[in-house]
Amino acid sequence: MNILLIGSGGREHTFAWKLTQSPICNKLFIAPGNAGTAQCGTNLPIAVSDFDAMAAACKENSIDMILVGPEEPLVKGIYDYFKNKKGLEHIQVIGPSKEASQLEGSKAYAKAFMHRHNIPTAAYKEFTSDKYLEGVEYIKAQSLPIVLKADGLAAGKGVLICQSHLEAMAEFELMLLRSKFGEAGKKVVIEEFLKGIELSIFVLTDGENYVLLPEAKDYKRAGEGDAGLNTGGMGAVSPLPFVTVQFLQIVKEKIIEPTIDGFKKDKLDYRGFVFIGLMNDNGDPKVIEYNCRMGDPETEAVIPRIKNDLVELLAATSGKRLNEIKIETDERAVATVVAVSGGYPGDYQKGKIISGLDKTPFENSIVFHSGTVKEGDEIVTNAGRVLAVTSFGDNITEAAEQSNYMLEQLHFDGMYYRTDIGYEFNPQKFEE
Repeated sequence: MNILLIGSGGREHTFAWKLTQSPICNKLFIAPGNAGTAQCGTNLPIAVSDFDAMAAACKENSIDMILVGPEEPLVKGIYDYFKNKKGLEHIQVIGPSKEASQLEGSKAYAKAFMHRHNIPTAAYKEFTSDKYLEGVEYIKAQSLPIVLKADGLAAGKGVLICQSHLEAMAEFELMLLRSKFGEAGKKVVIEEFLKGIELSIFVLTDGENYVLLPEAKDYKRAGEGDAGLNTGGMGAVSPLPFVTVQFLQIVKEKIIEPTIDGFKKDKLDYRGFVFIGLMNDNGDPKVIEYNCRMGDPETEAVIPRIKNDLVELLAATSGKRLNEIKIETDERAVATVVAVSGGYPGDYQKGKIISGLDKTPFENSIVFHSGTVKEGDEIVTNAGRVLAVTSFGDNITEAAEQSNYMLEQLHFDGMYYRTDIGYEFNPQKFEE
């Protein structure tokens, strides 16, 4: 089987690494890819939303399956494009339809879906500019803190947690009347703040059946101890000590199964990953958000724990045969630590030479490239998040320490990473 993988981050390098382990994978192409994916297959200089160029590449390379990594092409309708493209209808596209992708593309759409199918989530109300004054009054009546969400895709920056009514009203004005987030903020969702521990649940569904993948927790803040600015993700760990069999049963009954049933009731064509962001409030889970693809860096922690052949899993997804699949999981703990460019998530420089990539002191660690590119004989930085190291261990602390040790062997000017990923799961602290 010839496969085209869409994307260029750490998620895509992880997918590429896993796909090429399958005997069913004949040739792998990545559009546009990075220096890491180039070691797994052939990178193609195609933007993630250039569907016409992808179609030409599919014809030229006899592509049988497309795996979509990022959200942008899904929200723009890559599934529908290939389903309706004459001569390419046979290609298996792993990812939901344009309509189903609105679960991530529109916060208001997702909240309405949850409300319609009785899926537990935060109380909310949505506003557009013509309802601005009504929105201000709504904010004044809410308890603190208050959560404001730009309705559309805002590169992970469209969610604000405001600690005062004054701050919330100022941000509401910036979003609705002053286009702080551009088109994404033309509609704003105001919702109650959920308390508890945040975690990520991952499901692979064929639209009728589903399999549950390992859970994860990611770390968004740039600084140690979850301080500083929000980022795209500084690390992730899996499994989570507080996710018990009983808790997962509640999640299945209250959230996952109603979600899959909702796809069927709403006639949404959904074949792919569902990323459910949850808040666990003392065993009571509520949905924060849906994403219509795997997360990054959670993918780098979750996929290495899956023992199944990924191509077989994806083929079963396309063929609506996931009821025949049982997920086999590595029971060891995993910790992924992300190395970023100096200044990230603010201004940073690109083109810094990365050294030490040839050093692999432990077989239980994997280096996944995120923002890298090859220039001549050198691999250099090309984004804010540059690479991620994933390590296995008997527990999260051991795995994190090994990832940190691996990162000590690597270097580029301005390189920064958090040394405390998984800090709250230290076994000694847990026992206390």
